[in-house]
Amino acid sequence: MISIAVLAGDPITGEGAVSCLRRYPGLRVVPQEEHGDADVVLLFTPDVTEETVLLMESVRGRSAHPGMAFVLVTEHIGEAHLLRAMRHGLRGVMWRQESTYDRVVEVVRAVADGGAALPLLVQGRLVDHLQAVQRDVLAPLGVTASGLETREVDVLRLLAEGLETAEIAQKLNYSERTIKSIVSAMMNRLGLRNRTHAVAFALRSGTL
Repeated sequence: MISIAVLAGDPITGEGAVSCLRRYPGLRVVPQEEHGDADVVLLFTPDVTEETVLLMESVRGRSAHPGMAFVLVTEHIGEAHLLRAMRHGLRGVMWRQESTYDRVVEVVRAVADGGAALPLLVQGRLVDHLQAVQRDVLAPLGVTASGLETREVDVLRLLAEGLETAEIAQKLNYSERTIKSIVSAMMNRLGLRNRTHAVAFALRSGTL
């Protein structure tokens, strides 16, 4: 059973949504006093504004559910508000003019299962932002999006290929001592147990 809270600036929209959603099996629409217990918050707003983001932050802050997610049904969301909203649990965006309640419920269920549902335009904005962060912020510092330094990635790639410390040092033109130091610092910083664990971390994070 998915617990869902409905928030809308327009009372008619809010009441209509609650009435429709109650007809779907597997959903429980929670009353206002129980919004903090909801798995998913469905938020209707014509335009995502500063007030919208602050409302999301407030609801998330009062929630007893660490995995609470938001689905926005809106007509417009700017990049700055999109990024901030995602920090507060946004996992679904739907354009109001294209939304039916069948589609809303489909998105709510996907989000409750840990997925995400974003229009292509929103996906594009996120990709552009990630590329800009990598290019303009991380790359000049020699850091990747996973938090690994560029030279750490180079070492991990060779470890994944089965090379020993001496072989890695030769390929990268470092001393064996430097390679050991890179591996040790990386494992201590990330709380990794051994080299195998480090390679597994890099694979899971998409670094390799």
